[in-house]
Amino acid sequence: MNFFLFSVSIQKKVGKMGEDLSGLREFENIISGIDHIFWTIEYPSEGRTVYSANFLKVTGYSGNELDAGGNDYFSIIHEDERENYLKLRKELEINSLISSTELSYRIITKEGNTIWLKELIKIDRNSNAGIERLIKLAFCIDDIQNHNAELETSVRKLQELNNAKDRFISIVSHDLRSPFATLLGFTEILLQEKDLSEEESTEYLTYINEAAKTQLNLINQLIDWSRLQTGRIKPEFTRLNLRMIIQNIVNNWLEEATRKRIDIKMDVPPEISITADERLITQALLNFLSNAVRFSEEGKDIHITAVKFKKGIIELVFKDEGTGIAEENHSKLFDINEKFCLPGTKGEKGSGLGLTISKEIIDKHFGEIWFYSKPGEGSEFHITLPEAKNTIMIVEDDFAVRTLYKHKIAESVPNVDLVLADNGYHAISLIIDELPSMIITDHDMPFMNGIQLIEAIRKKDISYSVPVVVISAKLNDEIKIKYQQVGVKEVINKPVDLDELVKIINATLN
Repeated sequence: MNFFLFSVSIQKKVGKMGEDLSGLREFENIISGIDHIFWTIEYPSEGRTVYSANFLKVTGYSGNELDAGGNDYFSIIHEDERENYLKLRKELEINSLISSTELSYRIITKEGNTIWLKELIKIDRNSNAGIERLIKLAFCIDDIQNHNAELETSVRKLQELNNAKDRFISIVSHDLRSPFATLLGFTEILLQEKDLSEEESTEYLTYINEAAKTQLNLINQLIDWSRLQTGRIKPEFTRLNLRMIIQNIVNNWLEEATRKRIDIKMDVPPEISITADERLITQALLNFLSNAVRFSEEGKDIHITAVKFKKGIIELVFKDEGTGIAEENHSKLFDINEKFCLPGTKGEKGSGLGLTISKEIIDKHFGEIWFYSKPGEGSEFHITLPEAKNTIMIVEDDFAVRTLYKHKIAESVPNVDLVLADNGYHAISLIIDELPSMIITDHDMPFMNGIQLIEAIRKKDISYSVPVVVISAKLNDEIKIKYQQVGVKEVINKPVDLDELVKIINATLN
């Protein structure tokens, strides 16, 4: 029912109760099955209050319990609400023209819970305009208050986002314009000055090239940040070897590091795997390494380490011996509104958005970032990421053989989850959200053979990161070549030596 209409209906009933108390017991019967409504009748001159049966259901107290303790209803009103409640009572005593009113406030139940009540009050006065009795009907409005609080929070967040958008546009608009001064300035010189030397022309073209790269990098970063904010980039989680990811980003910055004589030292165990989107996580981690290289002096070291932080979580650390970050700038580092950016030790320029985007990506991977940094002492960035579970999928249409594989692997391979499928279509349906660590499949199966299954899986596993073992009694050189073409290295004949299969699994996963 509409809340306003409900309130009007209740007020009418309160008015009738004031005129004829015999209707009160009838109303008691009506509301007896509704746990969140109760009534009270207070006689101020007599110092007593009559409580309805529902009072106990809502507050946890019986009327006798309050009276016996030497307290009254006022004692269970929340302390932050008592002043307003007292003001209303004082106004009712002073202003004889008030015959009805309402009030919203909180009470503390016997169980210690805080609940919101809306109270409708009908005042009966004596011939001297004094209060003879107060007939009060109260009902719980927790749901309404919570909804209003959620609306207020949403409005506040939208206002903050709008203000942040305005500040961000103001900051970024300057950065979008500034490279054009270089681009236009030097292109005009090249167009107008006909007698420039080759050395001068090359120098000016270098400035133009650097300015264009800076502009393109800023625009790309802005696009990525916008897509992350609006949800247009959705991570596609898969199992990734962390050492391979780190090696790739190191290779990406190796030339720049070599130019500055910076030694990048890597201590990432080869057995550590994470669950992540390969493109996004590579972009995020690349930003941490690029900053470490940019802000390191010549001849310094950068250390990249990874350990198991706790169960299911990997901690990755990027530590440099660079210029460090002043404490007053720590809070600016991941704030899009601040867009904090400093030139590198060799004047290298950045967009100021790299770490902000990295944090967005890490957040979407359910990870965390924290750092330690002091000027002249370098920086140390810590990142947590979810560890990939070792999941082996067994695809075999023969129930007995499938069960045999299951028991052998379960007792011989530690810390592994097993997923069983009786055909290729069943297997594909089980890996919609996340690829397994490894697949063991028969070749000759109904509906879809092993080659067709792996071809379908590789459409999702485009980097061929999932190792596959194919077992079959009907293998020939042609079939083995087809498996090699889809990245399958282990193709073995049935009946398989189970101990040998376990050795293959352990070697693959570790």
